[in-house]
Amino acid sequence: MDDNFQAAFRMMTSEQARAAFDLSKEPQAVRERYGMNRFGQCCLLARRLVESGVRFVTINTFLTVFDEITWDIHGSKSFTSIEGMKDIVCPMYDQAYTALIEDLERRSLLGDTLVANVSEFGRTPKVNPAGGRDHWPQCFTCYFAGGGVKGGRVIGKSDPIGGFPAERPVGPGDIVATIFQSLGFDTHSHLPGPGNRPFYLTDLGTEPIKELFA
Repeated sequence: MDDNFQAAFRMMTSEQARAAFDLSKEPQAVRERYGMNRFGQCCLLARRLVESGVRFVTINTFLTVFDEITWDIHGSKSFTSIEGMKDIVCPMYDQAYTALIEDLERRSLLGDTLVANVSEFGRTPKVNPAGGRDHWPQCFTCYFAGGGVKGGRVIGKSDPIGGFPAERPVGPGDIVATIFQSLGFDTHSHLPGPGNRPFYLTDLGTEPIKELFA
């Protein structure tokens, strides 16, 4: 554990890491294209980390869901209103995400970088009595760019109110298999497990969303 800690500490305090995290090195116009907010600057930082050779980057849209503008729109305080979602959250997200994709493409990084937009649930198709929408795991959307994915495709379809999948539903395991395929892994391969018993890389019955790559 000491060796691992020291290796991580050396990496995080290295000159290369400090340079990658220094957003002041970016032109002001680039920073503004991403959006001068936490999420926008995190997307810019993600591009800088990928450019520096980091293999895996996670961006959390918000740090918390209480007493600030977030995705959580249950309707009552301290959650965001539907108007706040429409006027603040969605425009902020669209600006930063499109800037990230454009920037990766401009720098010839998108082909080798899979950008996966995923969440743990969607929102109820009907507004609740408090004027908001609650957690809804039955139907929601994930989307991908780069990493071998062919753009401009819509896979699957919901019912008219976005309540349940109507065509080509996929599950969490299929999302994982899709990411692994983009990384070049054989999703039917095995990994060593406890007691020298192998287990599948992905759950049995899960498959990559092949239409994304065709």
